[in-house]
Amino acid sequence: MTALNLLRASDEVKVLLIDRRAPFGRGLAYAARHRDHMLNVRAAKMSAWPDAPDHFANWLAAHADPACPAGFATRGQYGAYLQDLLARVAEGSRATGRLVVIPDEVVDLRRVEGGWDVRLAMGRSLGVRAVVLAVGNLPPRPPPGVEPTALASPLYRGDPWRDETPFAPATHSPILLIGTGLTMVDVAISLQDQAPGHPMLALSRRGLSPQAHSTEPLVPCIEPVEGGSPVEVLARLRREAARQGWRQAVDALRPRTQALWASWSPAQRAAFLRHARPYWDVHRHRLAPSVAERMAGLLQAGTLRIVAGRIRRLTKGDAGLELDWSPRGQTQAISQRLAGAINCTGPAGDPLRAGDPLLDRLVAAGRVRPDPLRLGFDVTDDGRLIDRDGVAAPDLFAVGPVTRGAFWEITAVPDIRHQAVQVAGALLARLSPAG
Repeated sequence: MTALNLLRASDEVKVLLIDRRAPFGRGLAYAARHRDHMLNVRAAKMSAWPDAPDHFANWLAAHADPACPAGFATRGQYGAYLQDLLARVAEGSRATGRLVVIPDEVVDLRRVEGGWDVRLAMGRSLGVRAVVLAVGNLPPRPPPGVEPTALASPLYRGDPWRDETPFAPATHSPILLIGTGLTMVDVAISLQDQAPGHPMLALSRRGLSPQAHSTEPLVPCIEPVEGGSPVEVLARLRREAARQGWRQAVDALRPRTQALWASWSPAQRAAFLRHARPYWDVHRHRLAPSVAERMAGLLQAGTLRIVAGRIRRLTKGDAGLELDWSPRGQTQAISQRLAGAINCTGPAGDPLRAGDPLLDRLVAAGRVRPDPLRLGFDVTDDGRLIDRDGVAAPDLFAVGPVTRGAFWEITAVPDIRHQAVQVAGALLARLSPAG
C-alpha cells in the first residue's frame, strides 16, 4: 500500500518493490485461497484507499459475488484485489521505469552517502535514497514446552502459513492446535476439509476464542471515549457494553484506540497487555458469521475441543507426538498421544527473537531498536525508525505490525491504509529538494 501511495502521489518518484514471495501484491495474509478463510472486517471497510471507501466493495461487486460488500469477502478475494490494484497502478509506472518489481529478499541495509546500499539474497546490491520496511507479521515462535525432537518432527508445523502441506493423519489421535485465536480458526477449518471428522484439541492459557460479528452491521450508539487510564477506559467499556451491547461499545472505542494507546505511559500499556489483552483480542478481532457458524458446528459435534491450560512437554514418541499438559489452575498433568501438532499462536511480536536475517543485522548495527514493550520497533509518529541512540532516521521507515509498539492497532487494513498514506507523504517530503 505504501508503494501504491508513493506512485499515486508523485510522478517523479521511482519505487523498487522487493519481495521473495510470489505473486506480488498479495502478501502472506492474503495469499490464502480457501473458501472459508474469511476477512474479519466487513468488505465495506476494506478499501485500500482512505479517500475512496467503496473501492473494494465496488471491485468485489464487479469481480465476484455482488452480495459480499454487505458482508465478508474471503482473504483470497482481497489478495486478488490488491494484486489487481498493483497491476493497474504499475501498468503505466513500469513503462516509465517508476516501478521496478524484484523477486528477491533483502538481507542487509548499509548506510552510504545519500541513502542506503540494499543487499539482496541473490547477490545484487542496489543504491536507494530511502527505505520502507513493510515486512508484515513476524513468524510465530516455538511455544514453551515444545522440545527439539517435536520441532524437528514432520508431524509438527511451526508456521501454518509457510507450510500448507495437507495433513494426512496416520492415526485417529487428536491433532493439537497450540493457540485458540484467529489462526486456530483458519487451521481447524482447513484440517476438517483435509481430514473430515478428525479430532482436534485447541489449547491456550485461557482457552479464549474469537467472538463473532453480528449478521448485520451495527452502528455504535455511544460517544467515543476521549481519554483516561486503561482502568477507566475499560470500566466505561463494560458499562456501555451492558447498556448498548458489547459490539457497539468496542466499535465506538475503535476510532480512539491509537490515541488512547499514545496517551498511556509504558507502565499503563504493560498493564493493559498483561490483564486485558486476551479479552480485548477476542472481542475486537471477530469472526465472520459464516465462519463462527462452522466453528460452532465443530464444537457441538465434539470434533474440536478448546481447553485452557499449558503445555508441560511436547516431544516425539515412537508412534507420533506425546503431550503432557495441565488444565488451567491445576498442577496434575494429562498425558496424550497426538497425530500431529500445529503452532497457531500467531505472529511473533519481539523483533529481537524473530530470527529474520535483515532485522537481526539492523539491530546488531544499531540502526533500529525495539520499543519498550518489544511489540515491534521504536518509531516516530510518521513511521521513521529510531536507532539505539534514540535518533530517528530521516530515510528509514516502517509500516504495519512492526510498528505496533507505537500504535497498537496497526494490523488491520483500515489502520495500515492510513499509515501508508502518512508514511508516503513523510517520505516524499524528505526526498523533495526543500525537505
